[in-house]
Amino acid sequence: MSGLLLSLAIFLLIASLWLFWRAQQQRRETGLPAGEIIYADASNWRQSERPLFSQRYLLTGKPDYLVETGGEIIPVEVKSTHLSGDKPYRSHALQLAAYCLLVEESYGHRPSYGIIQYANKTIRLPFSDSLRQELFDMMQAIRSARSASLVRRNHDDPKRCVRCGFRHACGEPIAL
Repeated sequence: MSGLLLSLAIFLLIASLWLFWRAQQQRRETGLPAGEIIYADASNWRQSERPLFSQRYLLTGKPDYLVETGGEIIPVEVKSTHLSGDKPYRSHALQLAAYCLLVEESYGHRPSYGIIQYANKTIRLPFSDSLRQELFDMMQAIRSARSASLVRRNHDDPKRCVRCGFRHACGEPIAL
């Protein structure tokens, strides 16, 4: 009988070690830093209660994850695309900056950085004053464009044009 209990105890120990190792491996694959996940909008892991919202900046968004680590709340955005260089795509950097601003407004503390997890690499992007200002400039440009009678296309990429949801109303399509 004691041999059976010992075998069961060893089996449970091995199973729990394997589950712990697998959980750590999954965390590394998502690019999440060590800490407690307090918000998740990615996949079906956990349903988020609501998007983050700033009345002050009239900005709303749903980061993939918010991780509380080292006394900070860090936004994490997961992208399925590959990154070809060492710098994040500008649109992704500004999206992450918006999430950093929303964290600051929602939780009262400015994160020092955010994370973009690409399919092939993880970028830890500092939430610097210059990135913050670039975000404010972009928000102003978007708000100005909303009231403009004509907004010019801002790219020369036919593939992007083909996938655009506004192509039917665009006066400057570059792809047919």
